[in-house]
Amino acid sequence: MEITNFKDMYIAELQELVSVESQLSDALLRMAGAAAHPALKDLLVHHRAETEIQKQRLITILEKHGADPSAHTDQAMQALINETRKMLGMLAGDDLRDAGLIASAQKLEHYEIAAYGTAAALAGQLDLRDEQKMLHRSLDEERQVDALLTRIAKREVNPDALAA
Repeated sequence: MEITNFKDMYIAELQELVSVESQLSDALLRMAGAAAHPALKDLLVHHRAETEIQKQRLITILEKHGADPSAHTDQAMQALINETRKMLGMLAGDDLRDAGLIASAQKLEHYEIAAYGTAAALAGQLDLRDEQKMLHRSLDEERQVDALLTRIAKREVNPDALAA
């Protein structure tokens, strides 16, 4: 598909984000199942529910524009999730696996942070303020999850993995 204008580029970014959120929702469920640390498991389960809400926000925006939410599959997220699977298969022991889960989850979150930041900036340029606010809400949620992952890693999971 050839993108010929700025608005179409914005729509394409949103379609990519729907794919990102769909793939991440499935991955978070598997990651939570692999987590041993209770706080990490809880955070991954909670973020999965949040991810579904974020996906619905995107679908709402796309439907407003008459765009197909499922028009795109984000290959970068596919690759990041595949790397997560591969890495988890190499890590022995619960403590080390939990540290690896956090490392992988943060890579996924940082990708989302970049994507939401881009989409929100495009919405601002198009003077779509309500949409920009919705995208900023998701962006803030992603940043909060990233901060919580960092806190769990520093205070609990990484020291346990180091001691193991």
